[in-house]
Amino acid sequence: MTLNEGHRVRLAVELRLTGTVTPAEDSPAGEDTVAGSLALGAGIEGTVERVDSHVKEQGHEVREYLRLTSLLEDFGHQMPPGSRGQLEERIASLVPAWQAYEREKDRVTVRVRLDNGFVLDDVPEHLFTTG
Repeated sequence: MTLNEGHRVRLAVELRLTGTVTPAEDSPAGEDTVAGSLALGAGIEGTVERVDSHVKEQGHEVREYLRLTSLLEDFGHQMPPGSRGQLEERIASLVPAWQAYEREKDRVTVRVRLDNGFVLDDVPEHLFTTG
């Protein structure tokens, strides 16, 4: 599912948020920090304010696979059989790294302003459904 800004969404799972809670404005004493917990039930609706795509990192082997396959596609027909065979062997050795990279998905997070006033930021998009 791909969410866009302005989409109406519904929380698909129940969330429990825990951690340190600090006031939005600095307290003069600086002692207003407390531990807190908040539960948000599945079904709460809101509006997507922002969508961020976090592109997965290409490791050295993935970059090398892309470079060598491009080389093979562009110039493989002109290569001597021995050189072409070595290139194909090297590409074959990099296929597992390429397949692992392809299985990983780009991570997409959203900022959603819930109808109850809460804002969830940097939350994986799969925690929401549309409609």
